[in-house]
Amino acid sequence: MILPANPGAQYQAHREQIDQAIRKVLDSGWYILGDSVKEFERAFAHYIGVSECVGVANGTDAVALALRGCGIGPGDEVITVSHSAVATVAAIEMIGAVPVFVDIEPSTRCMDPQKIAAQISPRTRAIVPVHIYGQPARIEEILHIARTHSLKVIEDCAQAHGAMVGSRRVGSFGDAAAFSFYPTKNLGAIGDGGAVVTNLKPVAESVRMLQQYGWKSRYVSDIAGVNSRLDELQAAILSVKLPYLDQDNARRRAVAERYRASIDGERLQAPPVVEDTTHAMHLFVVECPEREAFRDFLTQQGVGTSIQYPFAIHQQPAYQGRIRSGALVETETLYERVVSLPMFPELAEVAVDQVCQALREWQSK
Repeated sequence: MILPANPGAQYQAHREQIDQAIRKVLDSGWYILGDSVKEFERAFAHYIGVSECVGVANGTDAVALALRGCGIGPGDEVITVSHSAVATVAAIEMIGAVPVFVDIEPSTRCMDPQKIAAQISPRTRAIVPVHIYGQPARIEEILHIARTHSLKVIEDCAQAHGAMVGSRRVGSFGDAAAFSFYPTKNLGAIGDGGAVVTNLKPVAESVRMLQQYGWKSRYVSDIAGVNSRLDELQAAILSVKLPYLDQDNARRRAVAERYRASIDGERLQAPPVVEDTTHAMHLFVVECPEREAFRDFLTQQGVGTSIQYPFAIHQQPAYQGRIRSGALVETETLYERVVSLPMFPELAEVAVDQVCQALREWQSK
């Protein structure tokens, strides 16, 4: 069975370097907020094209701390999308803020800028666009709306490491951005990890205090913070993987083009191609009206699939009826059709051939 994702394959691809990096940390005797974290923060900030990076414990914390670092707090409304991992809304609610949903546009599957204005209220303080599946949202249009209404923009880049709009990487546009380094991400740790990036030094300083109990000086809490630290081992592993990210993403896009060439647009629809953007291709998500039959067929052909996600956030049991939203017609329609095909850079050509053959056979039935 071809797996939809295989983080273990990436470890095997870089095993010697990763083992050496782990051994170096273990031998150092310094395991929390040491040189490995500092080195990764510098390298990742440079990669994204920003001046500041703060490593945190996971991607959910990254969203929450980025919001707090931008001054968002209890009672503030934050506009976002229901088409995301629950983590996006969990983070907003962690800080006492109120999520407000807008619909997505079919062309990007990301936040529809045309739907934002109707959801802005006197309590609105921020917008969190999600670069879903690795496809950049229309971030420049969103920024224009935000600046017009004096709102902060925090980019959720959990699935978009290396994605670009024009010549700029996502994560470099907003007031701050949040990344996840969950093992299956394009840049994945071997465990949890996350980061907040920004060009605003006061935001970075605030996040750095918040991530460790509000300390400026050790054991002195100037503000109420939390414990959310990227550990040395994960930072060392990420530093090994970061130089390979662009070539890994290029491989993902090459696999995606093979898949795309095998999809006819009738029984299956490939992800849209959006002009002037570079998709990170974290996931290759097709749309199929006959989803369960399609998945069963692929399983019979030895091709694993997954669904990201079975429900939109506003449809999840924990969030039904509690969160304000406009009409989410496009979101709800998409969720009835999405299927993720195998996508990771170590996917062998013979496996890609097998997937493509299965796609063609399904469409010829």
